[in-house]
Amino acid sequence: MAEQLKAIKGMNDILPPESARWEWLESKVRALMARYGYQNVRTPIVEPTDLFVRGLGEVTDIVEKEMYSFEDSLNGDKLTLRPEGTAGVVRAINEHTFLYEGGKRLYYIGPMFRHERPQKGRYRQFHQVGAEAMGFHGPDVDAELILMVAALWKDLGIQIGSDVRLQLNSLGQPQERLAHRQALVQHFESHQDLLDDDARRRLHSNPLRILDTKNPAMQPVVESAPKLMDFLGEESLAHFDAVRSVLDAVGIPYEVNTRLVRGMDYYNLTVFEWVTDRLGAQGTVCGGGRYDGLIEQLGGKSAPAVGWGLGMERLLLLLQELGIEPPSAAPDAFAVVMAGAPLAAVLATVEGLRDRGVHVQLNPAGKDGPASPKSQFKKADASGAQYALVFGPDEVAAGQVSVKPLRGEGGQQTARPIADVASWADELKAYRRS
Repeated sequence: MAEQLKAIKGMNDILPPESARWEWLESKVRALMARYGYQNVRTPIVEPTDLFVRGLGEVTDIVEKEMYSFEDSLNGDKLTLRPEGTAGVVRAINEHTFLYEGGKRLYYIGPMFRHERPQKGRYRQFHQVGAEAMGFHGPDVDAELILMVAALWKDLGIQIGSDVRLQLNSLGQPQERLAHRQALVQHFESHQDLLDDDARRRLHSNPLRILDTKNPAMQPVVESAPKLMDFLGEESLAHFDAVRSVLDAVGIPYEVNTRLVRGMDYYNLTVFEWVTDRLGAQGTVCGGGRYDGLIEQLGGKSAPAVGWGLGMERLLLLLQELGIEPPSAAPDAFAVVMAGAPLAAVLATVEGLRDRGVHVQLNPAGKDGPASPKSQFKKADASGAQYALVFGPDEVAAGQVSVKPLRGEGGQQTARPIADVASWADELKAYRRS
């Protein structure tokens, strides 16, 4: 026997019935995007390595330690499996001059890849939903993207405040961050004995990331560090206040977290995260912000942009933790075919029901014909179907099928005319949960 092959560590198969939860969540996301006027964009999984080096920054953890990069043996191109979605969307926007006619609202759903230590809710192949609004300067679009996530929580039954919380900050503009960066370096240099190895490595490359440390021993020196908010000018503060005023008007609670930063170098002005206490250390469910310099940085004409990314695995874990499950994926009816029943008439009837939107599962016949009625009824019950459609040879010959309720109390088996499928098809769908 040949050696059995297995999936790569941290890259998981998604099989039924778990895949039904994914499909349900994806359908909720697509309906949400349609309500807000966001259109789907699909970019390649493999991109030039330089896209992420230029876009994310050479000293980010992603570029330094986590990317799956390789050289194409056929032509020597340096390629990378995408570790996030924004850079690829910006590359596509630039390549196709997609902002020529004005701003665009886009979204994507798909797999990303990072070489991290696999743990619950954090895998080497993971899936993200992202929304990107490109070509819009105003703080109203920042607020719109935050409100969109709040609407998703409502659609899914997640409570803002108790289940998830919104944190906001402003990173200001590059020149303001530069002044803050210099003050941060001076502060941390004066406390080098308190810094861990990661902080020392980041001190002169990306000191802002030190503020995001989870090391308890470093909390006092981080708490006493200069606050970026104190370095923001009038325009940056006005932008931030305008975003907050929209959230206040709509009634979305939030907290200003002056230590909130993003992992990529391209962010400016508004940054935000939706966090939860329900998943242990994996507290961030959705994060985003404004990145006005990235389009030009990646070779396009200067244009503003703002967006967010949401990890699907982590969101599904949160829904599970909260006891929120999708509607049943069970069929409406299960066709039980008796020995001797003409298969052509059975399939024609089943197809007639499916044409009218009834979900019908059929138990395929074996080599020796249909399985025993007992076996088929057992499978019908296990399928979760509301009804069994019993096709016996005598009933079919008489132009009828027996409809037997499988759930709830009461309800008698009744004969229905095959020729008049339309008159009873809706009854079979009546108990379907929406």
